[in-house]
Amino acid sequence: MIIIKTKEEINLMREAGILLASCHQEVAQRIKPGISTHEIDQFVEKYLLDHGATAEQKGYHGYPFATCGSVNDVICHGFPNKEPLKNGDIVTIDFVVNLNGWLADSAWSYRVGQVSDQADELLKVTEAAMYKGIEQAVVGNRIGDVSNAIQRFAEKAGYSVVRNFCGHGIGQDMHEAPQVAHFGLPGQGALLKEGMVLTIEPMLNVGSFHCKIDSDGWTARTKDGKLSAQYEHTLAITKDGPFILTKL
Repeated sequence: MIIIKTKEEINLMREAGILLASCHQEVAQRIKPGISTHEIDQFVEKYLLDHGATAEQKGYHGYPFATCGSVNDVICHGFPNKEPLKNGDIVTIDFVVNLNGWLADSAWSYRVGQVSDQADELLKVTEAAMYKGIEQAVVGNRIGDVSNAIQRFAEKAGYSVVRNFCGHGIGQDMHEAPQVAHFGLPGQGALLKEGMVLTIEPMLNVGSFHCKIDSDGWTARTKDGKLSAQYEHTLAITKDGPFILTKL
């Protein structure tokens, strides 16, 4: 069942989204060669606690960290670790904020120092693909219109779209209906209505879209070892168009 949010509830989610965006802004200033995803994870958890919030994904189905830290060929759900990031790496930091019982979810891919032209272009296209999807998140469209816009843009640029993971509804639970695939046919799927709140979070790969899961049961990485990137916003469907909740 898709849960429609009131304007008041969306405003509460917006408060969580502003906090999340401000935390990402702090993370961006800290991403540099030598820092570890473990240090970033500790920073995020403390930042949220200091601002009256918690990291929702910590403990979710046993997930042990406040963030996901996905480096280079890791698509998503990477475990933070103490290995220093190196010049030329890319890293996606993904986390969910719980502020007074309402959630916001956003992932961002970061450049570590000077990255290759290939990595730089991947990040630019992935971020742009997310916004292509968001443009279609309007009353009267369907989920497939969002999905197809992302897929067409990504594949035209020469990238594959990950099939195994998707966006989702969100509110007081991290994963609500509907699922939001990042590939598919226009005109298909759930009808978008005012008051729906979704995440749009495409993951694009330089090579094949196929993935494999590490022995930890969480870390998903590209099967061919090539680079992957992800960008994600939480947004509300309004009569005036998509309202991004996780943007300052």
